Amino acid sequence: MTQPTGDSTVPVPLFDLSIEPWIEVLKCDGRQEELSLRQVFAQAAEVRRLVGDLATQEFALLRLLLAVAHDALEGPRDIEAWGELWADPQCFAPVADYLDTHRERFDLLHPATPFYQTAGLRTAKDEVFSLNRIVADVPNGEPFLTARMPTVDRLSFAEAARWVVHAHAYDTSGIKSGAVGDDRVKGGKVYPLGTGWTGNLGGVFAEGETLRETLLLNLVAADTDVLEFTEDDRPAWRREPCPPGGAERMPTGLRDLYTWQSRRLRLHYDADGVTGVVLGYGDPLTARNMHRREPMTFWRRSTFQEKKLRQPLIYLPRDHDPARAAWRGVASLVADRSEAAQGAEAAMYLRPGILEWVARLVTEGELPRDFLIRTRVGGAKYGTQQSVIDEVVDDRLLMPVVLLHRQDRVCARQAIGAVEDADQAVRALGDLATDLARAAGSEGEQRRSAARELGFTALEDPYRAWLAALTDSGEAFERRRLWQREVHALISRLGDRLIQDAGDAAWQGRTVSVAKGGTQWLNAGLADRWFRGRLAKTLGETSESDRQQDERPRSGTDSPHDCDPEPGSFTTDLKVPA
Repeated sequence: MTQPTGDSTVPVPLFDLSIEPWIEVLKCDGRQEELSLRQVFAQAAEVRRLVGDLATQEFALLRLLLAVAHDALEGPRDIEAWGELWADPQCFAPVADYLDTHRERFDLLHPATPFYQTAGLRTAKDEVFSLNRIVADVPNGEPFLTARMPTVDRLSFAEAARWVVHAHAYDTSGIKSGAVGDDRVKGGKVYPLGTGWTGNLGGVFAEGETLRETLLLNLVAADTDVLEFTEDDRPAWRREPCPPGGAERMPTGLRDLYTWQSRRLRLHYDADGVTGVVLGYGDPLTARNMHRREPMTFWRRSTFQEKKLRQPLIYLPRDHDPARAAWRGVASLVADRSEAAQGAEAAMYLRPGILEWVARLVTEGELPRDFLIRTRVGGAKYGTQQSVIDEVVDDRLLMPVVLLHRQDRVCARQAIGAVEDADQAVRALGDLATDLARAAGSEGEQRRSAARELGFTALEDPYRAWLAALTDSGEAFERRRLWQREVHALISRLGDRLIQDAGDAAWQGRTVSVAKGGTQWLNAGLADRWFRGRLAKTLGETSESDRQQDERPRSGTDSPHDCDPEPGSFTTDLKVPA
């Protein structure tokens, strides 16, 4: 923090984010540090990744850095310009002069233009509220599930800056205190207008080995046809300061969208830190059909909204399921947009524009086929009318960029097929758990769920390792067969454990109804044969050496589950309700 000079007419930064350390990073040597904006770009090749207080904070800060990079570099204008940046170790050198030019707007405590805030923002009663309103890792109503028990009384300026960025991105909905000058105030309050913009998204970005690579991989060129760009696109700090209330407008491009002012904020502070906040709604932004502007999320077509609004085509952001690991949704990551559409029908799902951009980089030869990226997925899961954050999703999937190649789709199709192999094998394991429970005369749904969770957990690390090595399309088919054998072995062993633990009642058996009508005597032995038959049907017969290790029959009586699709099971077109 710098001190004021004697000239009171010159605004002097008190906490200049361009030179004061405030962004937490993990260095490549394992050290964790706080860096300023200038240092982050200067040391990007030495930084492994950003480290947020929450995964959502990391995502929000990355978008801020991307807005700085896009604006400072004035592009990139096309893929050739991007290639020059990728090859230049000093590609972010212009950022230093850029930050100097706009230094005043990066002052967190500036009296007239505080960073990401509205100067003089106040309620009619001049209320100042607890910092709990912007610190998202303090669960509402659950103060004992946090290290900040029971409230947030004070934040350092660095930490407050991070939470200000996060509030614009992920702040909850709900009733908020009305600010003087906001024409949406009714009875001193503004009624729910939705979460911060990024809270609508099932966030996705490409992560490289260093922060430099991560920034460049997500730095989309202006000639990318799946996104819209305008000449007057600029970030929040190059716009007029936001007054109380909100403005109805559309974002002009990525720089505007990445710094979208979803809220109106004002920090209250003393010489030692931030002590309170005034927080209200800012600029609203509808999520409908933003797929040509927002690149960092999945999209799903909503036939329900199309009928309701009588519009021909509506896409909405698709959020993440906290219970579903990223590897199980690999189809939505690698499926090409042209493949997603069936015939003349519009695609039901669109993969993120960021991955379309990386697909272009590998297809046009800017990235080698064996280059590895981590596809990071994350976001907030809201509850109770979006007034609280219930869960934060954070997952990553290491994969070679050849999976995104637009012409060579062999590896991508085998990767999708391998997930189907896993899903069907785990389904067979769940069916076994159900059959064993029925044979014992007990409830099977809970055991089925536990068995499925056990199966997916056992296959997760092997699949991730298998996927990372899938770089040669000529070997993809053989690698798929090896994967099927590995799945067969792993799930078979889990099935053995279920059978061993089934108990005497299951081995004795009982009469049960079957799907085709009638009844049948079911015990653990028959359930075992059905299970082996399903695995053989899904994954193929095992090799001779595999048979010698397991001498149980590989087929048997028809299973009652053979024609009984499981609700919510994985399919390549990933159909979900609109």
